[in-house]
Amino acid sequence: MASKLPTVAIIGQANVGKSSLFNRFMRNQQAIVAREAGTTRDNVLGRVDYDNHSFWIVDTAGLKNPDDEFEESIQEQITEAADSADVILVVVDSNQYPSDQDRQIAKKALKSKKPVILLTNKADLKGSLPLDEFKRLGVKQIIRTSAEHNLGITEVLEEIISMVPATSKYISDNILRIALIGRPNVGKSHLFNTLAGKQQAIVANIAGTTRDVNRVSVKYGGRDIELLDTAGIRKQGKQEVGIEKFSVLRSLAAIEESDICLLLMDVNELNTQLDQRIAGIIDEAGKGMVIVVTKWDSVEGKDAFTRDEIAPKISRTFDFTPWAPLIFTSSVTGQNVTKLFDLALDIDARRQQQTKTRLLNDLLQKSTQAHPPAGLKNTHPKLRYMVQTDTNPPWFVIFGSNLKFLHWSYKRYMERQLRETYNYTGTPIKFSFRDEKQIKANREKEEAAK
Repeated sequence: MASKLPTVAIIGQANVGKSSLFNRFMRNQQAIVAREAGTTRDNVLGRVDYDNHSFWIVDTAGLKNPDDEFEESIQEQITEAADSADVILVVVDSNQYPSDQDRQIAKKALKSKKPVILLTNKADLKGSLPLDEFKRLGVKQIIRTSAEHNLGITEVLEEIISMVPATSKYISDNILRIALIGRPNVGKSHLFNTLAGKQQAIVANIAGTTRDVNRVSVKYGGRDIELLDTAGIRKQGKQEVGIEKFSVLRSLAAIEESDICLLLMDVNELNTQLDQRIAGIIDEAGKGMVIVVTKWDSVEGKDAFTRDEIAPKISRTFDFTPWAPLIFTSSVTGQNVTKLFDLALDIDARRQQQTKTRLLNDLLQKSTQAHPPAGLKNTHPKLRYMVQTDTNPPWFVIFGSNLKFLHWSYKRYMERQLRETYNYTGTPIKFSFRDEKQIKANREKEEAAK
């Protein structure tokens, strides 16, 4: 079974600096930060790796007036975050006395019985209030932060990692978990039912009727398989009132729990930006992936020509995951449905394969001779040897020197070499580069500190 990363949710009112804090944790500008209150209109998601711990961090939309229908959906997102996250960061503005809304948010977070940390943000400003003012919110753990000046960020990270387990694999139970992921109404529940061979999910014509992760166990080719069907991933600003809102957290939980994701796209609405974003999350999470074009029966006059026309367009859109196979299906006619099981078993085998160190080093030597890595005038990166350290996904570590000068495109080149030599269809490959000089310097530093 795949590893599962914990989730940390950032919740709080609008304009308290949640997105700036998120960017600090991510060390890049992934959320749009603007002066206007409530500009973050979507959950923003990123993976944080810190001191042998990894976790997802989710920046939820701001909270304003609950009478406003849109704001109601944001309230729901906060409830969702409290339900689905492993750790909750409640953010308040340290220059404002705690409001009723702050109390409401803190209460909701504490009610979840999850670990809660209160961040009094913008603590670098002159009008910053003493911590005692915020104790009435009932959160025991309070940390003063300033996203702008990087104040308290390390302390928050240290606190989070004391609450979540170190990155590790769950005990293998040899069940292959396959998650059906995609926007609402792309046919996930229909495909889920067809794969399961029984009416396990209720299929309705309202977008987003799958409220939670449905699961069913099946056997195929002698293998125990668990299918996970998720609530759809909805486009920004498309939250219809009264319909189950998109939950990035639930879909993320299913991606995390699975080994292989089937990314479903409706043939009548292909290649949306959101599909690319989902593919990016699956890739980042290191899961196997198949791009599944659904409702193929609904295409007028379909033939090989239509397919040959569509396939290159999809490949161009997903050029960052060229390893993901593409398949056209119909739950109505049953076309290619069982082929998905065969593909999943095949990808699972590729994800488990181990390559001998000797063969990897032959490949490394040939690759660097054919195309030596470029560097600066007198400092060329040297790649000395390569080992495989993990499977599911396959993970390779390359040792060498001057590796900080190694261009990112060289990693792409090495990945291409590996894929051309060994079949890794359907799975991302992960790389780490270790600088021997740096390792030696760190070791000496540690010994000197003892």
